[in-house]
Amino acid sequence: MASAPQAANLPMFYQDLMPLNSRDHANWKSRTTENAKWMVNQHAVPLTAEEFVHAARHYPVIFSTSDQPVPLALMGLNENVNVFFDDEGKLTSPVYVPAYARRYPFMLAKLSPETEELSLCFDPTSDLVGEFDEGMILFEDGEPSEACKSTLDFCRNFEEAGFRTTSFVEELEKHGLLMDGEVSIQQPGNDQPFIYRGFKMIDQEKLRDLRGDVLRTMNQNGMLALIYAHLFSLDHMSEIFGRQVQLGKGPVPALPA
Repeated sequence: MASAPQAANLPMFYQDLMPLNSRDHANWKSRTTENAKWMVNQHAVPLTAEEFVHAARHYPVIFSTSDQPVPLALMGLNENVNVFFDDEGKLTSPVYVPAYARRYPFMLAKLSPETEELSLCFDPTSDLVGEFDEGMILFEDGEPSEACKSTLDFCRNFEEAGFRTTSFVEELEKHGLLMDGEVSIQQPGNDQPFIYRGFKMIDQEKLRDLRGDVLRTMNQNGMLALIYAHLFSLDHMSEIFGRQVQLGKGPVPALPA
């Protein structure tokens, strides 16, 4: 049901990457759009741990089944279905949009395997960065503009949040708290429920069996609040299912044998 960001050379959403610099992009601008084309048909979007509480108000927060599980905001129960963005990429509900999606078309990336330094890059195919008449200028007198600095800070904060999220997931795995998830949704008029698998979730039985000192530590460092935000968010599964049905994108019932 939910897969981690694609394992190609480029992360999900990005078709190409180009380093931003004052020499080649002295007069370039960045502009915004109400139509986030990159969100169309994206059923799951990566989350950082600190976004759990915000995202859990609107989406199921789950974990991918990859070797290194990634937290995801689930925007559709089926591949290629996003019930919060229409076919033009316009947001149809006042919901929290994950930072991963808001970061596009920018991101920090290494310019070569030999360096640890991250440079601000952008997707030149996005039509959001270029020599436009309108938009926010990226360089002034050869120096990064305030808009450029703000974008750089956002991307840096996102990278730092990503490291903290990795540590959070590693701690969950250390205590064996992630299990294969399964959700059963019964639709009126159908005898057989729809079963959704292909994601990971917190094993509540193992959570209850944790030693008291471990639970105290998790409570003190904020992990426990994130765990419960994830668990409570799973109630949104049936809401997402209902939205899909209303949009005519619900699953097709199996034919009787």
